Amino acid sequence: MTTSLGTVPAGLTSKIVTEGDRRYSLLRSTYTTSGRPAAVVLAESADDVAAALRLARGRNLPLAVRSGGHGLSGSATNDGGLVIDLSAMRRVDVLDRGARLVRVEAGARWAQVAQALAPHGLAISSGDHGNVGVGGLATAGGIGWLVRHYGLTIDHVRAVEVVLPDGTQVRADAATEPDLLWVMRGAGAGAGIAVAFEIEAIELRKVGLAQLVMRVDAAGDTLQRWGAVMAAAPRELTTAVTLASQGTTPVASITAVVASDKPATIQQALQPLLDIRGIAVQQAHILPYPELIPPAHLHPNSGQMPTNTTNGLLADINRDAARALVKAVTGRDPVLIQMRSLGGAANDLDPAATAYPHRHHKTLVIASTFPPYGRKALSTAWGAFAPHVDGAYVNFESHPDTTTFARAYPGPTGARVRELWKRYDPDGLLHRSAKA
Repeated sequence: MTTSLGTVPAGLTSKIVTEGDRRYSLLRSTYTTSGRPAAVVLAESADDVAAALRLARGRNLPLAVRSGGHGLSGSATNDGGLVIDLSAMRRVDVLDRGARLVRVEAGARWAQVAQALAPHGLAISSGDHGNVGVGGLATAGGIGWLVRHYGLTIDHVRAVEVVLPDGTQVRADAATEPDLLWVMRGAGAGAGIAVAFEIEAIELRKVGLAQLVMRVDAAGDTLQRWGAVMAAAPRELTTAVTLASQGTTPVASITAVVASDKPATIQQALQPLLDIRGIAVQQAHILPYPELIPPAHLHPNSGQMPTNTTNGLLADINRDAARALVKAVTGRDPVLIQMRSLGGAANDLDPAATAYPHRHHKTLVIASTFPPYGRKALSTAWGAFAPHVDGAYVNFESHPDTTTFARAYPGPTGARVRELWKRYDPDGLLHRSAKA
């Protein structure tokens, strides 16, 4: 087959989408970024991925890899390059029900995973949106609705099937490729293309869900109280807080998830939150876990949500940090602040066990601006708060750079990540990009 790329491998003949193909408009962009790649390869197997890598290398093309295309950085598309799209690789299989071991292909979305595992009474804590792809999340971290009960998604990855940049196909596990397994769990995007994961799930059918609203005082006392409650909370409880300003008064919307279907357990976990002055319950009920990340989330990506986002990790929310958060959300330019509770099982692992080393933090803080407000507004709002954070999570950064890398992979972790990226991708193929 001959395209604008020249002659392509026979095995990819029916799997390459270029401009002019009716499918191109649905495949060229990500959730946050409009792209115009020269071609999108709809890979159906590890062999297809290897062939696409050889094509990108042979044509010296910028390369993007897409599992779901939901990433904030937009790195799953480019202009003038090649996109390897894994969406056709979405099988979910229970390998060993007794051991709760499942195999999930990288192109599946987490809504699809939740639906597939529900009949088996199993669940994997993933992201907070069903349209997020498995590959991008399960190679970076995975801070989901069950993170304090389950830990990060990568904490339960037992093996990864990887296509290396030179086309070699490798199974990375603790026995055969421990270094590759280590880097794929937290910094995998720079080492190889994950095509499937073996993940240990948990027994879970239903969860408690409560939607709360909290008035936030100017001094940030209520935010401190939320932080203190979550630091002492049972592991079953995970919360996410969204701070938005109504004039000069910030209001917090809290989503609380309890990993239990027992009303008494749910009530006991939620009660300390309800005791915070200024909190009111909007709704509370018990529901199947898949309803937290439902198939209704699944949608095409067309660059519909441009955003500027950054983040940082907190060991605790002290008075100064709380005040800085209130200031950030009540500033001149609208900034959305989210706080995700960590701790519990997320802090069980040794910091050196994976390429995600942040195992003493209690809170992830995410700041975002949306058009017409841009990076300058975000930088202004974040500037006063930045001194309070320690570390960062790579998936909540819309403009990753060397500073982001140093915050996400500090000290010895960063040194090891760089060494392994160089070992597995000596030519830097996975870092070629036509976008700034």
